[in-house]
Amino acid sequence: MTAPLAGLRVFDLTRILAGPTCTQLLGDLGADVIKIERPGEGDDTRRWGPPYVRNADGSDSDASAYYLSSNRNKRSLTIDIAKPEGQELARRLIADCDILAENFKVGGLKKYGLDYDSVKQIRPDIIYCSITGFGQSGPYAARAGYDYLAQGMGGMMSLTGDPDGEPMKVGVGISDIMCGMYASSAILAALHHRTQTGEGQHIDLALLDTQVAWLVNEGLNYLVSGKVPKRLGNEHANIVPYKVMPCKDGYFILAVGNDRQFQRFCAFAGAPELAEDPRFITNSLRIANREALYDILPNYTQKKTIDEWVEGLSELGVPCGPVNTLDRVFEDPQVQHRDMKISMPYPGSEKGEVELIGNPVKMSATPVEYRVAPPHVGEHTDDVLKEFGLDDAEIKRLRGDEII
Repeated sequence: MTAPLAGLRVFDLTRILAGPTCTQLLGDLGADVIKIERPGEGDDTRRWGPPYVRNADGSDSDASAYYLSSNRNKRSLTIDIAKPEGQELARRLIADCDILAENFKVGGLKKYGLDYDSVKQIRPDIIYCSITGFGQSGPYAARAGYDYLAQGMGGMMSLTGDPDGEPMKVGVGISDIMCGMYASSAILAALHHRTQTGEGQHIDLALLDTQVAWLVNEGLNYLVSGKVPKRLGNEHANIVPYKVMPCKDGYFILAVGNDRQFQRFCAFAGAPELAEDPRFITNSLRIANREALYDILPNYTQKKTIDEWVEGLSELGVPCGPVNTLDRVFEDPQVQHRDMKISMPYPGSEKGEVELIGNPVKMSATPVEYRVAPPHVGEHTDDVLKEFGLDDAEIKRLRGDEII
């Protein structure tokens, strides 16, 4: 195994999306991720369908498309942690794990003896990452948190959507995904600290915190100016022209990033007078006169097709592109070249394999590895427990007692 996190073991008590996004990334980078699931039920997202992967007989499997999106490179182990013997089994395994990731409500694992203070007694150098809606402290700490709420409370919805329409969430659970990304980088930083000092620690991640953190330029626009930004639809607060533009056969994205690019666009569009217009010479002037410019531009953009604009402007170094539906995304030669769609063996399924979205991280010496397809509930229970020293008789007893 060449992946950079090979040799590290993760006890994964996460479900839904934020936590599984984090642990899937760790698994892609080589960590052995042991996904702990409720016996007979598993991760809630297994039932968030259709669509589901079809079994060989045409019936629905326990793997929804949603579940597949964030559970690659994990082994599923079922443990009922609501039972004392299940809690003891969990602690026994955690003692040999490097990282514990969980997204229970604040205090939710304390009654099971699986909170950070309890776990560090058996594994003092554990990296323990908690992901919640609002964090381990503060007036909202006890509240349940969801991506939708974070997008609304964190300001993203106030920035997204048509200026005259209602506030709009992003089309995927972006607060969950970004929280998972922040969590994975925090875990890696904590591992580096442990390597230097031998010290473990508790990482506290919140959906709301991470949503506020990635308000980036719009957040700073407000903090610097004191003016509350308004929704701009497909426009940009700090760059003009930056918009979906109409053309002969649909729409294309025009994303002019500087004055030189604007001049090149004007030349290709057959509109040299716009580059010399005193209202539009600089980006600051174009922002001040955005409505006037956007009223004029369709007169030019409608004269060419999507392909003509994209090919012609790309050759000139002017950022632009089509608005692809997902079928076009996965057929795009660049996306295919970068292995952003992968297939993994999926025994027992109708097709014998499952298609997944690839990892975007490309590393020259320690590349990402696709080792384990998203598992069925408890698929690896026996194998994992035997690795931790349990024999067949003990595993049989635990199953009989409905612990696993």
